[in-house]
Order: sequence, then C-alpha cells, then structure tokens
Amino acid sequence: MDIPHLKDDPHLKVLRPLVEAYLSFWRTDSRHVRSLRLTPSQFDVIATLGDTEGLTCAELSTATLVTKGTLTGVLDRLEAKGLIRRIPVAADRRSTRICLTDKGDRLFRKTFAAHIAFIRPYFERALSTAEAEQLRRLLIRLRQSFQEAPIS
Repeated sequence: MDIPHLKDDPHLKVLRPLVEAYLSFWRTDSRHVRSLRLTPSQFDVIATLGDTEGLTCAELSTATLVTKGTLTGVLDRLEAKGLIRRIPVAADRRSTRICLTDKGDRLFRKTFAAHIAFIRPYFERALSTAEAEQLRRLLIRLRQSFQEAPIS
C-alpha cells in the first residue's frame, strides 16, 4: 500500500489543529481550575451536580469526563471535604444518589461563575456566536462518527 500524500488530505489536515486546540484548552482550563483549589475531575463533578437534585453514580459517570475507575476516589475526596453527600436510592439498593451539600453548592456557584468568566473570552476572541454554534455541531458530528461501529 502506498503512503498517501497526507499534506493534501483535507480530513487529516484537521487532526493536528484539533489536538493542539484541545491541549491548549486543557492546559489553560486545568491551570485555572487548580487555582480554584480543585482538580479538573473534582470541578467536573461539582459543575455537573450544580443546579440538580443529584445524580446516581452511573448518571454522573456518563455526564462527566471522569472515568468510572477514577470517579469513586474523586467522590471520596469531595465527601471528605464536605462538598457532596451520598444518599441511598430507596428503589434500588445498589444505587447511590450523589448530591452537593450546602457547602458544595456555595462552591459550585462561586467556582463555576468564576471559571466561565475566565474561559469565555478565549472563545469570544476566536469565534463569533454563529461560528461557535457551527463548530459545536461539527464537533458533535465528528464525535458521533468515532462512536459508531468501526469502519472496516
């Protein structure tokens, strides 16, 4: 099989800028989250639980970027800080609902607003509102393509 001329492939030309944009975002985002005295995983859980009545561990795992293997440890640390509480689900003894405590809700309101105010200007500098919506739709389509059955 011949090596394709990658410099001319419009689809593969997206790969490096996509990864570089993600890494640049991740470094900036993580640095700010850590300045709020949270790990990125802790922030993700708190932001996801904010303004909810709580979520089961399965729902939280699906809704966050935290892996199932990491989630238990993150929840243990947030519980030790008094930011979340675990409530058994009466209808299913195997399930636990995770809720923010009052302290956790105050932290959510403070850190989420601060983080959005910090990160939004980076997006506004690069993208118009219409471009941001278009990019969101395109990224969702790309993600869905990778989630479908492998192409043989």
